[in-house]
Order: sequence, then structure tokens, then C-alpha cells
Amino acid sequence: MRFKSRYLLCELVLEDPRWRQNISHGTIVYNVREAVARTHGDFGAAACAVSFSVKYLNVYTGVVLLRCRKDFYQLLWSSLPFITSLDNRGQRIPCFINTLHVGGTIRTCQKFLIQYNKNQLLQLLKNCTNAAEKEAIRQSLQSCSLQSLEEPEFVFSKSEDNE
Repeated sequence: MRFKSRYLLCELVLEDPRWRQNISHGTIVYNVREAVARTHGDFGAAACAVSFSVKYLNVYTGVVLLRCRKDFYQLLWSSLPFITSLDNRGQRIPCFINTLHVGGTIRTCQKFLIQYNKNQLLQLLKNCTNAAEKEAIRQSLQSCSLQSLEEPEFVFSKSEDNE
């Protein structure tokens, strides 16, 4: 029997974007587990801990992909708004986690993220002031497709290979 998972594509919004470089998978895992335990108690912590993992973290854009069992993803999802800061090596970094998409596969989250980034680039295009900026954004928009990716968008952890 196969265990089904849900993937939560989230955006980590920090008060000071320079702190993104210090965030690691372990920091996200620890803080999310603590938030689930605070909001849903021992049951929520145990239910989400069974297969919870951070599948992808991009410290430059703040995109995080979380995986959880299908039966308990709503416990995880409802706990994310209660994360107001990340504890990272004794430092408290003010932030919040914005859930962008909930999907059944990594592939659907990847497709959503590409479309989301296209929309963000279109918004930037509207606010451009000179021709050089507009041309750079147009080039970025043209390069946004799944077929044109030379290397995988998401880097999987070693545990993904065993599933």
C-alpha cells in the first residue's frame, strides 16, 4: 500500500531579506514542527511528524516545498500562520510563511510555481521605467517553461530516491 502525500508550496517572507542566506532545511523543519505542536498538541505533532519533510528550499527566492501525509496536511497547513519568527542558531528572525499552493505531486507544484513566477514578472513589467529593464524581463518571461529547463527545478533529498 502506498502512502499518499500532499505538497505545500510556500513562500518564506522575511522582514530583512538578507537573513535568507542563513536559513537551512533543519531550521524550517524545527520551526514548523514546533508550530504544529503548539497549535495541535501532541496528536498534531505526532501525526505530522510521520512523513513531514522539506523537499525544496530556495534561500534566494524564499520558496519552500513541504511534504506531509495526505490525511494530516490540514494540521500542518493550519499551523503555518502561527509562525511569526524562525529560531536559527540562537537568533530570532521575524517572518511569516505564505502558502501559495497545495498539490498532490511535486510536478503540479512546479507547474504552479512557474505560472506564479510568470505572473510576478508580468507585474514587474508593468512597473518598468526604462527599455533595458523591460527587455530583461521579457527575456525572463520567454525562458519560463518546463521544456526549456536544462536542470531540474527542484533538488530532491536522498530520501526521495527510496520511495
